[in-house]
Amino acid sequence: MKVASILPYRWRSRRDAARHAEAIAAILETPPIQPRKDGLVLFSMIGTAVVLPYLVALKSLWHELRRGRVALLDDGTLTAQDRAILAHHCGDPELLRLADVRVEGFPTGGCWERLLTILDRRGGEYWLQLDSDTVTLGPVPEVAQAIAMNRSFTLLGDGDAEHGVEPLGDFARRVYPQGPQGGHIQTVMESRLGLMAPGRDWRYVRGCAGFAGFAAGGPGRGLAAAFIRLLSPTLEKGGQLADWGSEQVASNFIIANEPAPVLLPYDRYLNYWGQPMADDAAFVHFIGTHRHTGGTYAETSRRAIDRLLQG
Repeated sequence: MKVASILPYRWRSRRDAARHAEAIAAILETPPIQPRKDGLVLFSMIGTAVVLPYLVALKSLWHELRRGRVALLDDGTLTAQDRAILAHHCGDPELLRLADVRVEGFPTGGCWERLLTILDRRGGEYWLQLDSDTVTLGPVPEVAQAIAMNRSFTLLGDGDAEHGVEPLGDFARRVYPQGPQGGHIQTVMESRLGLMAPGRDWRYVRGCAGFAGFAAGGPGRGLAAAFIRLLSPTLEKGGQLADWGSEQVASNFIIANEPAPVLLPYDRYLNYWGQPMADDAAFVHFIGTHRHTGGTYAETSRRAIDRLLQG
């Protein structure tokens, strides 16, 4: 048994993140992006610990889209040096402060401030939410077309895509045939979707908030507020809404109820669960505890960096 395998997860995570940062340091040698005020906002919430991975995520996506300006939500840890790096590489991005986001009536933490910022700001621009632990490896025509047609999109949570967007009750009965369940907050919330507002024509899709597009001119906080208000009484513990993962369920709900949302094909846009990836994978989200499994994240990031250095 390797000694690393018996270390506490938080220790392994810090060690792996430090090694990953060393492996991708060449991202600082790639050319800065040239932002454009063309109606697209590339938005992320970041902190000092993920500045280098974020640059890989942003630049590799920009390399394919070649459009948009950058906005960032500082989680409160960005340093002066971080801001200088980001200003140089991201074209002097708009920097927003976590503390300035109004959260009245909504949970705090767990990326809720990120979602609320998007809902508040999407009136005149298309806001694309990009996690820092993502890498774009090739053309993303489905994303480019969704933006061009002003249709919201989402990365799917898993390969179970054939069901698409479903009425709340249909989704809950299919995925949770035994009814409401406990455990992770996403399971708690999703398994109760059929209990909330049964008379409304609302829908749901199991997407991933790590990569999602919100069409310009879409609704603000109203739908999200109604979702929280009507789902909360079905939960056993209201405080769970502040748990990590609740914002993703809300994001999925909002996008599912947009006009003609685009569901990205999972064979090319995927979450990494430690399994081999297809050769034609275009976009990968290195999620959770499998993020550094097998060194794939570092290898994939270096491939993206090489593409950026080649121009």
